[in-house]
Amino acid sequence: MALTKAPEYLPLSIEDLKLVCNLDDLDFENTRTVKPVDGIIGQERALKAIKLGVDIKAKGYNIFVTGLSGTGKGTTVKEMLETLAPADKPLSDYAYVNNFENEDAPTLLVFRVGDAVKFQKELSSALKFLQTNIPKVLESEQIVARKQKLVDRFNNVQIELRNKFEQKLNNENFTLGQVTVGNIPHPEVMVVIEDEAIPVNQLDELRKEEKITDKKAEELISKYTTFQNELRLMFKKTMDLKRKTEKDIISLEVESVDHLIQVTIDDLKEKFKYEKVLDFLDGLRIDILENLDLFKSGGEEKDENGEIVEIDMLKPYDVNILLDNSSVHNVPVIVETSPTFTNLFGSIEKFSDGRGGWYADFSCIKAGSLLKANGGYLVLHAGDTFSEPGVWKSLKRVLLFGKLEILDSNAGGPYSSTSMKPEPIEISTKIIMIGNSYIYSLLSSQEDDFNKIFKIKADFDYEMKRTKQSVGEYARVVKKLVEKENLLEFDQSAIAQLVELGSRYAGTKEKLTTRFAYIADLAREADFITRDNGGEIVTGFDIAEAYKLMLERHGLYETKMKEMYHRGDILIDAEGKKVGQVNGLAVYGTDKFSFGKPVRITASVSIGKGDIINVEREAGLSGNTHNKGLLIISGYFRQIFGKKIVPAFKASIVFEQGYGMIDGDSASVTEICALISAISDIPVKQSLAITGSVNQKGEIQPVGGVNEKIEGFFEVCRQKGLTGKQGVILPAQNVKDLMLSDEVIEAAREGNFSIFPISTVEEALELLTGIKAKRILKSGEFSSKTIFGVVENSLKQMHKSAAIFEKKNK
Repeated sequence: MALTKAPEYLPLSIEDLKLVCNLDDLDFENTRTVKPVDGIIGQERALKAIKLGVDIKAKGYNIFVTGLSGTGKGTTVKEMLETLAPADKPLSDYAYVNNFENEDAPTLLVFRVGDAVKFQKELSSALKFLQTNIPKVLESEQIVARKQKLVDRFNNVQIELRNKFEQKLNNENFTLGQVTVGNIPHPEVMVVIEDEAIPVNQLDELRKEEKITDKKAEELISKYTTFQNELRLMFKKTMDLKRKTEKDIISLEVESVDHLIQVTIDDLKEKFKYEKVLDFLDGLRIDILENLDLFKSGGEEKDENGEIVEIDMLKPYDVNILLDNSSVHNVPVIVETSPTFTNLFGSIEKFSDGRGGWYADFSCIKAGSLLKANGGYLVLHAGDTFSEPGVWKSLKRVLLFGKLEILDSNAGGPYSSTSMKPEPIEISTKIIMIGNSYIYSLLSSQEDDFNKIFKIKADFDYEMKRTKQSVGEYARVVKKLVEKENLLEFDQSAIAQLVELGSRYAGTKEKLTTRFAYIADLAREADFITRDNGGEIVTGFDIAEAYKLMLERHGLYETKMKEMYHRGDILIDAEGKKVGQVNGLAVYGTDKFSFGKPVRITASVSIGKGDIINVEREAGLSGNTHNKGLLIISGYFRQIFGKKIVPAFKASIVFEQGYGMIDGDSASVTEICALISAISDIPVKQSLAITGSVNQKGEIQPVGGVNEKIEGFFEVCRQKGLTGKQGVILPAQNVKDLMLSDEVIEAAREGNFSIFPISTVEEALELLTGIKAKRILKSGEFSSKTIFGVVENSLKQMHKSAAIFEKKNK
C-alpha cells in the first residue's frame, strides 16, 4: 500500500541565515571621524544599581556586581568610582599608642587629616626635650645635695644599728662575722672563745675536746639563737629603711622634674585638644614619672667594648601611625587584588626575642586595605575573597557591626603568639564585590545575613539589542580602544565584521554581545595582522582573519574530531535512508569557543509493556535534563497513541559512540523521530540532521548553539561530498539566532545545503521521511497511509502478539 506523500517544505532564504551589517548604515568611512565612547554601553540597568548603591550612605548598602567575564564589570566600577567627588564626610588619620594600664589593649587615637603626623613629631620633640633636660635637673647641685643627705641619713642609721648590735654581742662574748654561702657573703653571729670567733656549729667539737662544758654549750646556743633572730630583725629594719630612702629619693626626683614634665605635656595638650589624646597625655605624664630611669641615661649606653651606643629607651611612648590620609584629596578607592587576611584587615607583626620567642606591641600593628578605604570604597573580587581562609567570616562581622578589630592572623590558632587586642576602629567602608550570578545566588540563599550587608545587586547583561544606534556604539567602543592602545584605525568593513561577530557571540541576530573583552581581543589581533601585512588601516578581511586564527588556536579538539569523521572512526551517514536511525546534533567546547558535531541516535523496538529505556541513563552517562526529555517523550506517545491502544512495546534509545556525559533536551525531537521510525519500520533520510526540544503536545521548542550545530553537520557533509540534498532541521524559533559562516551561506546559495524550520513533530517526520505524518479519519483513527497510521497499526499488532505470548506462558 502506497503511503501519502508529504507536502513540500521550502528551506530558509539566504537572508534568514545571517543578518549582514549594511555598510550604508555606518555614517563614516573609518574610525578617524568617530568619537570614542564615554563610559560603557549596554549596561543601563547595572549602572543605575551601582549609582544607587554609591549614593545611599546607609548601613548595608554594599554592592555585589554580577555578570559574565568580559562584560566590563571591573572597568565600569573603576571608572565610576574615579569620577566621584571629594568625600561627604572628612577623612581621619588613625594611630595606636601604648595603653599604660594594659599593654595588650593598645589605645586608638583618631585625628583630623594631617594631625597624626604633627602629633607624632611634636611628641617626639617633647620626649627628646625631656630626655635632655630631666638628667640636667636631677644632676643639679641642689638635687644631688638633697639626695646625698637622704643617703647619709640612711648610712648613719644603718651604722648606729650595727654598732648597738655589735656592742650587745661583745657584752655576751659574741661577735658579728661573715660566712660565704655559694660565693655570697652573709653576716653571721659567732661565739668568742679564748679571743677567737668560732661559728656556732663548731661548739660540738669544743665540747668533745672538753674545752667547754655541755651546759656552757647549751647556754651559748640559746644566746646564739636569740642574737640570730635579732640580726634578722636588724637586717629587715635596715632593708625597710633602705626602701624608704630609695622611695624618698624617687619622690624627690619626681618632685624636682614634675613641673618640667607638666609644662611639656600641657604644651602638647594646647595643640591637640582631642579627648582621647588628652587622656593619653595624662597617662604619659604619670608613666614618665614612674619610669624616670628611662630618661636618666639620655638615650645612651655603653656596650661590652665600652663604646657609647644609642638606645631607643623611649619606644613605649612612640606613636604608631596606622593611616595617614594627608595626601588623599578625593574619596579613597582601593582595588584589592590579593585579599588575604592580612592585606584586608591588617596585621600584628611580631619580633623575635632571640631565644625562639615571638612578641608584639602596639608599634607592630599595621593597617589593611579595609581601613585604608574607610570613608570610601573597597573593590574585591568574590572568587579571590572566598578562597582565602577566614576572610569572608571576618568581613561579614565587620560589615554587620561596623567595627574593625586588627588581630593576629593566627589568633586562636595553634601558632598564635600574642594576646594583643587593639581597640576596635569604627568602619564606614563601602564594599563593591565583583563576582558572578552563581556565587551571588549561593550566598543569597545559603549565607546568613548576606542580604543584610549586600542590599544592592548590579547585574551586568551579556547582550544588548542590535539597532542602528548600538551598531554605532560598537564603532565608538573600537575608537576608544584605538586611542587608548594606539591601534590603527578601522574602516567600515572592519566595524561591520565586528558587529556580525558580536551577534554571533550573542547567539542571535537580534542582539549584540556586551562582552567587549572578546571584541577588544579581535580588534588587537586584527591590528597585529594589518601591521604584519604592511597595512595602514584595519579592514573586514583582517577581522575575519583574526577570528579564523582564534578558532584555529582553540580548535585542536575540533580538528581531531573532524579527522575521526573523515576516517570513518565515528559513524555518520550523510546520504541514503535508515530505519530507526537519525542524525542528531550536539555542541562541545567552552564559554568562548564551542563547536558542533553530529551524532547518530538510534532506537530499537520489541514487544513489551510500553517502557522506553534511556541507555545513557542506565550507563550513568545521562544528566537530569536529558532524563526529563525521555520522560516527556513517553508522555508524548501516551498523548498521541495511548488513548486507544495499550502500549505493548519496549524501546531503547542510545547516542551511538557517546562515551561522556550527555545532558540537555535538544535531542528530544531526534529521539522521537528515531523511535517512530523503529516502530513503523519507515526509513529516515540520513542526508538531514535535526535538533530541537519538544513538549508533551508535540510542539517544537528552541535550543541553543544552532550555529555551531549546523556548521558541524555541514563540515561532515562537505568531507563526504555535498549532494544538494543535505541540510539541517531546526526549531522555527531559532531562525532569529542564525549567524552562519560564509561557507555554509555560500553552499546554501548554490543549493548544496538547506536549513528547514519546524514547529511540530509532524513537520519533522515529514521532512525526514517524505511521508505525510497524520490524517485523522471520521472514525477517529489515523489514516493507514500516514506515518501515525502505520505506527498505530504496528502498536495494535504488537499488542496482539503480546497478548498471545502472555496467554501461552500462563
